[in-house]
Amino acid sequence: MKPENHALVIEKANPHNAEFFFDLSEQKALLITFQGDWILANKRPSIRALLKQMDSATAIEQITFDTRGLSRWDSALLICLTKIIEQASQKNIHLDGTGLPEGTLKLMDLASTVPEKKGARKKTGNRSFLFQVGSESVAFYNAFLEGLGFVGEAFAAFSKLLGGKARFRRSDLMRIIQDCGIEALPIVSLISLLVGLILAFVGAVQLMMFGAQIYVANLVGIAMVRVMGAVMAGIIMAGRTGAAFAAQLGTMQVNEEIDAFRTMGISPMEFLVLPRILGLALMMPLLCLYADLMGILGGFIVGVGMLDLSMVEYYNQTKAAITLSDLWIGLVQSAVFGILVALAGCLRGMQCGRSASAVGDATTSAVVSGIVSIIVATAVITIITNVLGI
Repeated sequence: MKPENHALVIEKANPHNAEFFFDLSEQKALLITFQGDWILANKRPSIRALLKQMDSATAIEQITFDTRGLSRWDSALLICLTKIIEQASQKNIHLDGTGLPEGTLKLMDLASTVPEKKGARKKTGNRSFLFQVGSESVAFYNAFLEGLGFVGEAFAAFSKLLGGKARFRRSDLMRIIQDCGIEALPIVSLISLLVGLILAFVGAVQLMMFGAQIYVANLVGIAMVRVMGAVMAGIIMAGRTGAAFAAQLGTMQVNEEIDAFRTMGISPMEFLVLPRILGLALMMPLLCLYADLMGILGGFIVGVGMLDLSMVEYYNQTKAAITLSDLWIGLVQSAVFGILVALAGCLRGMQCGRSASAVGDATTSAVVSGIVSIIVATAVITIITNVLGI
């Protein structure tokens, strides 16, 4: 039977386009003819007209196929056949698959072997504003409790360290100290030097209006030693080392290495977290001192090169402006920042899921948590020092 006698052409273009025809014979058999390339990358016709006729027709008793004009096919053909088979099963129409390409029926049977479980799909609906606020509040409360428990475990591990009972390798601590210390000097040097330059430039613009360029040394010296040196070193380490801690522990979580430690009776808090907290807490004051020096050097370059101040004059003014209390405040802040960054990185790493994307999320969360904790701690310490009059 020729399709053009009674067939409806859904789409017809060049020979490589996907197209099909269907024809209802007098023997109540529907012949469906496929032609062209039925592949996902190709343009394909809609089968709505065919499904509509199958739904409205009452005389169809059998469906046959003609695929002699079919060139190439992939899952695009299977999708079309699936819709036809579903419609035929609803109408109790017999399906004759002898004209289909070899292997299609086996693939269709394989796809329909296990039916979709009802309720398996995730249901999404419009949630009210109060529901979202409540969900976020509960999630924040649970995260706060989990973080508080992690801090408690870290404190317990540190107590064991003071008692000489903590179990970790000293070589790991030395490696972490090297990674957090000398290997971080290049980026700390660059950022701190530029921060000192920026502070000097900003101060010089205003102070030159009053002929008080010499006080640029006071501005840069006090700002770097008291706050900015510790803050910039902390932010650098949050983006560099805190993220590395989260990625390392997160990868171990994915590979189930942390579960293996627990199985062997080794505490991951003592073996993995404690050396990282100690290493970063010990190195941060030294990095802060180095950042202070580089920031003052940046101000020195601006003062001598732009404001025509002598080197001795700038040095004496800086020495007179900085006090020992300013130095100790910066060092204490840097030690606190080191503990916070290490805790944030290790916490997010231990909370990591079991996939590669979860490791990326943990790394991002560690950086954000570390920077936020640094800013909050800076505000708290500033208020405390102001109240104490330091």
